[in-house]
Amino acid sequence: MPIWHAILLGFLEGLTEFLPVSSTGHILLAGHFLGFKSPGKTFEVLIQLGAILAVLVVYFHKLVEIACSLPTSQTARRFVAGILLAFLPAAVIGVALHGFIKGVLFETPVLICIMLILGGFVLLAVDRIQFSPRYHDVTAIPPSTAFMIGLCQSLAMIPGVSRSGATIVGALLLGTEKRVAAEFSFFLAMPTMAGAFAFDLYKNWSNLHVDDAVQIGVGFVTAFIAAAFVVRYALAFIGRHGFTPFAWWRIVVGAASLGALTIFG
Repeated sequence: MPIWHAILLGFLEGLTEFLPVSSTGHILLAGHFLGFKSPGKTFEVLIQLGAILAVLVVYFHKLVEIACSLPTSQTARRFVAGILLAFLPAAVIGVALHGFIKGVLFETPVLICIMLILGGFVLLAVDRIQFSPRYHDVTAIPPSTAFMIGLCQSLAMIPGVSRSGATIVGALLLGTEKRVAAEFSFFLAMPTMAGAFAFDLYKNWSNLHVDDAVQIGVGFVTAFIAAAFVVRYALAFIGRHGFTPFAWWRIVVGAASLGALTIFG
């Protein structure tokens, strides 16, 4: 794979991972049209570590604050428990259906395009609903609600759905305000993406070669830089503009890709 392919895919990963547009869908479609194939889609998963580290860096002080307050703060313990409960559905489904997800769903670009378009219309509909949020702080979300948000996140096992999009929409429907929904998605991404990274590395260790290290390293660094920018500014953007820009982004990308698949295959 040319280095510029690794840079492009890493940039797409970092740019789209924490936005409700489906990073996996973008990377798989880009890889399809570039003619890029990685064994077991390992490259696409491993470069997610760059995006994970970006969240850790941006939220480092808040994470340290939560960790230090665990022994004395019931709010902190409840928040951590909620994140772990929300992570559980995706972990169970991801392990149980790993082969089907990677071998069938990831290899069906038409499905990805359809999910991008449908998800765009869902975001348009959600952005027009006048919610009455009950949770105005990410640490106020109770564990039971967090678990239900995690069930919504598990829909993102279908590429094109968007992990952050499913999480945010689920959180909105369950009573969080837009900014809090996006922030909860950031926190939930840490164990979810780290778990996917570790499990995929374990399953595909034998497929990795020394030559892959440079490509993965370039994709990792590019993903880190792009994701750090997005995480730092996404909340303010969503607070001002809502999800409509991302909805149209999904629809345009999905429709254009579907047209390209129809013409070029």
